[in-house]
Amino acid sequence: MEIGIPELKSEQIEELCSIVEKTARQYVISKVSPKRIEALNISVETEGTKPVRLTVDVDVSLSPLMKKFNVQKLVDEAVKEAFTSAENYLRELKCHSKK
Repeated sequence: MEIGIPELKSEQIEELCSIVEKTARQYVISKVSPKRIEALNISVETEGTKPVRLTVDVDVSLSPLMKKFNVQKLVDEAVKEAFTSAENYLRELKCHSKK
C-alpha cells in the first residue's frame, strides 16, 4: 500500500518495528492468558526506506489445555493488528512531515 510517506530514518524504522512487535504481542495476550502461552515469538523485518517493506511473523505455541483454540486465526489477527498499527504510525509520520 502506498501512503506517500517521506524516506524513513533508521530511528523511525526501529520505532516502527517496536510498535508493530508490541501490538502483535499485546493482541495475543489480550486473547489468551499468558499462563496458557508456552512460546510467543514475534519477528518484524523491514526492507528499504522508501518504500519500506514490512514482514511480520508471529509464532505461538499454546498449552495442551488450549488444543481446541484456533491458533492460526489468532496469529492471522495478530498480524493484521500489527499491520494496522504500522499503517497508523506511517500516516502519523506523513502528517508530521507536511508541517
